[in-house]
Amino acid sequence: MLPVGWLVVAVVVAILLSMWVTFTLTRLDRLHARVDAARAALDAQLVRRAAALLHIVEAPETPLDPAERARLQAVAFSATSAERPERREGVENAVGRAVTHLAAGPGITAAATAELREAAARVQVARRFYNDAVRDTRTLRARRMPRLLHLAGRVELPQYFDIDDTEPPPSPPP
Repeated sequence: MLPVGWLVVAVVVAILLSMWVTFTLTRLDRLHARVDAARAALDAQLVRRAAALLHIVEAPETPLDPAERARLQAVAFSATSAERPERREGVENAVGRAVTHLAAGPGITAAATAELREAAARVQVARRFYNDAVRDTRTLRARRMPRLLHLAGRVELPQYFDIDDTEPPPSPPP
């Protein structure tokens, strides 16, 4: 093969490699944006669930003794103020247990139970979307080329958000 032929082959290979790197970098960037969007949606649903809990607890028709009411209010307030992820998971587990306990308790109206169940279901879906985005991002970042070329830069590896998000039991028929 002539030297010009080798040069053409080398240029074509370089172009194909740069296209592959560019495609992978773009995909990685999109996955990180997807993780950020899913995290924002998850945060919004967690706040919505805490607000639903607080709304039900503060309602005058909710049959709770004052100590239980104060405890549930404290749980709801702590969920909106938790910032660190490792602390956030524990706080959200407490909110989930409070929602389940309150929805299963006697004297709660069907509308209140439906509100709590809907908020819990939305958290479950948002958490599933977030963890799916994290899984996809971690899978791509674990491949050899993104690791060797440091395509993620200094972006921190996204972490899974694991909480107990079981839905409250259905309300008994009237």
